[in-house]
Amino acid sequence: MYRQKMQRHLLLWTLLFLSLGLNAQNVKFTANAPAAVAKGDQFRLVYTLKGGEGSNINAPSSIKGFDILYGPAISTSSSTQIINGNVTTDSSESYIYTLNANSEGTFTIPAASITVNGKSYTSNSVQVKVLPPDKNAQAQQSGNGGGGQTSAATSTAQNINSTDAFIRAIVSKSKVSEQESFVVTFRFYTTLEVRDIGKIEFPEFDGFMVEEQPLTPTRQMVFEHYNGRNYYAVDLRRTLLFPQRSGKITIPSGKIEMVFNVKSGKTVQTFFGPQYVMTDVKKTMTTSPLTIDVSPLPEGKPANFSNGVGTFSMTPSISATDIKANDPVTIKLVISGTGNMKLIKTPELELPKDFESYDPKITNDLKYTDNGLTGTKTIEYLFIPRYQGTFKIPPLTLSYFDIKTRSYKTISTPEYTLNVAKDPNAGSNSATSFTQSDVQVEQDIRHIKTGQPALVSVDSFVFGSLSYWLWYIIPSLLFIIFFILYRKQIQENADIARMKTKRANKVAIKRLKLAGKYLQAHKKEQFYEEVLRAAWGYLSDKLVIPVAELSRDNIEQELIRFGASEELIAKFISILDTCEFARYAPVESDTAMDDLYKDAVDAIGEMENSRIKK
Repeated sequence: MYRQKMQRHLLLWTLLFLSLGLNAQNVKFTANAPAAVAKGDQFRLVYTLKGGEGSNINAPSSIKGFDILYGPAISTSSSTQIINGNVTTDSSESYIYTLNANSEGTFTIPAASITVNGKSYTSNSVQVKVLPPDKNAQAQQSGNGGGGQTSAATSTAQNINSTDAFIRAIVSKSKVSEQESFVVTFRFYTTLEVRDIGKIEFPEFDGFMVEEQPLTPTRQMVFEHYNGRNYYAVDLRRTLLFPQRSGKITIPSGKIEMVFNVKSGKTVQTFFGPQYVMTDVKKTMTTSPLTIDVSPLPEGKPANFSNGVGTFSMTPSISATDIKANDPVTIKLVISGTGNMKLIKTPELELPKDFESYDPKITNDLKYTDNGLTGTKTIEYLFIPRYQGTFKIPPLTLSYFDIKTRSYKTISTPEYTLNVAKDPNAGSNSATSFTQSDVQVEQDIRHIKTGQPALVSVDSFVFGSLSYWLWYIIPSLLFIIFFILYRKQIQENADIARMKTKRANKVAIKRLKLAGKYLQAHKKEQFYEEVLRAAWGYLSDKLVIPVAELSRDNIEQELIRFGASEELIAKFISILDTCEFARYAPVESDTAMDDLYKDAVDAIGEMENSRIKK
């Protein structure tokens, strides 16, 4: 008796846990169908109910673009798990309809509804694209609920037909402007069974800044109609390109190796009759080269053009305008929009004299889109006013080419007024402690010495003595020597061009040594940045032109005016271009970086050895 009571109690507790598990489940009612089918194909539309027992399913009786051949066929399944005393129960019901696609186009299958425990639940709707029939395929109906792939199956081990499997390079635009983005997609098409993927060689994109679109590693093949046939297709790579120069630029061929399962040409006799023997065959497929027509940006480019191409807006802010001397101030600039965001030059902030400034901090928050990089580029300018007064911060301007209106636009920040009070913690409380600002603003004569003078009695007369004459001769000689040396120093310092030219090589060599250390450490960004600084700094000192006034547009004219050869000019332009865009291009090899370093050293050495005078 006791054992029977225990069994009944155990059964009751089990049923209780089961009922709790059932009640705890969320009821879900979903519809599922293939995303694409061919006209004339049959496929399955499946409504799935999870978490309850359904009744009174209300599915559409007619669906535009399809014939309902059969349904619903009902299938049920359930499972129970007890893990660490926790009971979970999964149950599902499937309502299966067989449909036939009778028209080409994209159609929406309406939602269905079902009742569970007196409550109505509605499924999602499903969109199905009906492709034209395959002109070369042997129609075969699919009974497994898939899209009904059809294939001519003409390929054999001796000859895989190029129309049965291939790879395409697809561009979103073939005619663009400089810096205008476009997408190149490498898409694989097949009607054959793929067993394995071998080596993939994508082409190099010389002349472009490259941004790769991240693709999910578990992406599925989709049904697609191309050139009269239906294929299963999948994107292997999607790349966003920004052309860096005008003219016709060619994208070379790409290659991919695939292993297909095809007919070997042999048959074997089986119980069901003769059957083809299948075998694995490796095939290398290539894309056709593509030519992109890149037009230059129109005339009328603003002098302060930021290199931006796209659609942008700018939101400025300042941390404070009423401050004390030696307090830090931050101007924050948020550039938003879509385009070549990474290549936009940082607007230059002009600060009053005696302000201590730091390099701007740049933060990119960008996402990949087919129209370019979209998001924000945040620039923070940090500076410290050292003296009291009222100062004006000129507006920051951003000039760019608007891709929508095909015109140049300039946006700017407001002018900021800084009211800087005296720093109460500067200096000491003594009467002799003054700042530079105090001297300049308040007065220029200070501290008349007061008190009793110290008198010295003269006991002897030294006029005419040796000491008397030495007091005149020695200072006079020292004055003459000092005057000669001082005049020579003034003449040398007055020749600014000579001084800058004299130091140009030393500064460049110092920076190139640092770049060489970055090269050995394989630090790509620091290497290119240091080489770029060395090149711009050397040209600025050698040509006696401030760096701010040098640009890629005028550097060639300045070098011609200096007397440099065309080969040397081309070498400097190539070094500047390579460094400017290398930080955003794919990772360069050590050989390429080493070659650039040698070119920079050779170019500066050739400039130094030249006897041509400006």
